[in-house]
Amino acid sequence: MHGDPMMWIAGVRALYLQALHPRAVRGVLQNSDIRRDAWGRLLRTADFVGTITYGSTLEAERAAARVRAIHRRLTATDPDTGERYAVNEPGLLLWVHCAEIDSCLDTGRRSGFPLTDAQADAYVDEQRTAARLVGLDPAEHGIPADREQLAAYFEKVRPELAVTDEAFEVFAFLQAPPVPWALVPVRYAVWHRVTALAYAALPPFAQAMYGCPAPPVATATRRLRMAGRALRAVPGYLRWQLPPGHIPKAVGRLGPGTHPSAYRLR
Repeated sequence: MHGDPMMWIAGVRALYLQALHPRAVRGVLQNSDIRRDAWGRLLRTADFVGTITYGSTLEAERAAARVRAIHRRLTATDPDTGERYAVNEPGLLLWVHCAEIDSCLDTGRRSGFPLTDAQADAYVDEQRTAARLVGLDPAEHGIPADREQLAAYFEKVRPELAVTDEAFEVFAFLQAPPVPWALVPVRYAVWHRVTALAYAALPPFAQAMYGCPAPPVATATRRLRMAGRALRAVPGYLRWQLPPGHIPKAVGRLGPGTHPSAYRLR
């Protein structure tokens, strides 16, 4: 599923969702150059996900070790209390993980990626390895192992969520990220559609918190399916050439018969 083109929409949905946790979003904005290097940060995130998905075990472990080392050095400050806290607190890592997994799964299935309920549960379970790689203990930190546990996590964490100034800053950034002036028309024609679709794909509680109008769930799902059909019409061998290019590397390592295919799911 991570090779599906709708995962770019899922990634933007995850950013909208992750920004609703005050401590998590402050940890990002107080330690990141996202305002000046937005596209670089997005590509580095995509590179990490691609590495732990399609890289060798050694490549995945090395990439994760670099991320953990960076997180260990970072702290953030709560402007309301003055408290300093580590950005690698298990609760924050768990929030980022669950928001990402929920976004991938929800966007993929609603856009027509063919997963049964059992396969969706298996996806949530296998992503606990990704959580371990960034520093969470699957046994100790309550990482969801299926869709039911994932839904229960979101119910539990809801009281911690809020729309802060930082959340609106991320919201505004996603609506209009900085680009050279010559690319402003492209941003409006392409990126605006991506962010609008990602926002429409958010769970209703997140849309209500942001307060921005959103289409009904059925309308959003229909738009996701239309986008999924259009993007999947582009041959995979063309789509996979886009950065960061992990799929062609994996095919080269494992052989041409291993290319990603939804139809090979058991």
